[in-house]
Amino acid sequence: MEAMNKNMFYKGFIFILAVAFNACNISTTTESEISDSAKIVSTNGTLSEILVELGFEDNIVGVDVASTYPASLKEKPKIGHNRDIASEGVLALGPDLVLGIANVVKPEVVEQIRAAGVKMVLFEHEYSVEGAKQLIKAVADSLGQSAKGDSILTALDADLVVADSMIEQIENKPKVLFIYARGTGTMMVAGQRTQLDKMIELAGGVNAVQGFDDFKPLTAEALIAANPDVILLFDSGLSSLGGIDGLLEVQGIDLTNAGKNRKVVEMDGQFLTGFGPRLGKAVLELATKIH
Repeated sequence: MEAMNKNMFYKGFIFILAVAFNACNISTTTESEISDSAKIVSTNGTLSEILVELGFEDNIVGVDVASTYPASLKEKPKIGHNRDIASEGVLALGPDLVLGIANVVKPEVVEQIRAAGVKMVLFEHEYSVEGAKQLIKAVADSLGQSAKGDSILTALDADLVVADSMIEQIENKPKVLFIYARGTGTMMVAGQRTQLDKMIELAGGVNAVQGFDDFKPLTAEALIAANPDVILLFDSGLSSLGGIDGLLEVQGIDLTNAGKNRKVVEMDGQFLTGFGPRLGKAVLELATKIH
């Protein structure tokens, strides 16, 4: 994929891109109680969900634009996209603690926040079932809320059991193509090593495109060759195309099995790719929709 296309995609895409997290200054899970009045800024939608589950919603004074669940977070001041936040915007909220994902927040921003005397804690986040569990535990432990963290993990395990029991009964694995869309001018497909690839696998499907990592621009030729049984989009992406009818006008879509059968699935982006407390529910919903 050309560098220009890749850079454009990274800036416009709020939720996607699986990355390896091996940076320095990553938090340990040593417990440390925080005061009831502590002000917290979350730079990641999944971290925001975990904070709310742990009982810290009232402490949150700012969030990134991907922090859309629960809906009450939409009323919180926004600091921008987690890959493009500026330290000035974060510090203006007067936080005592800033939480982020390693290798997502720019290193210079982390340095500036810490240089201002504000504690910034970074966590690893692998896009897998185990990675979701590790993130929940790490956040809970770091805030002195291990017991609540265990409760969240118990609920997640229960959700995953329900999803797995449903998926185990299905024999066929549909070919699923995820398309990231912001109108017809920006359309990308998800390859391997992405959140979407992993979610499709967890839901009992197979990624319709193989042989490359991350994302590539959508082409009619590749689309027809992949011939997906199901096309998956964020609900916002499908809306940007004018719904299913608009999607079917994209060159090549109507020639695929998915297009012929109008088998198009849409889901909320943060729900689908968050890999957090709602992972089991997201897997079950995706499995139900693609089979």
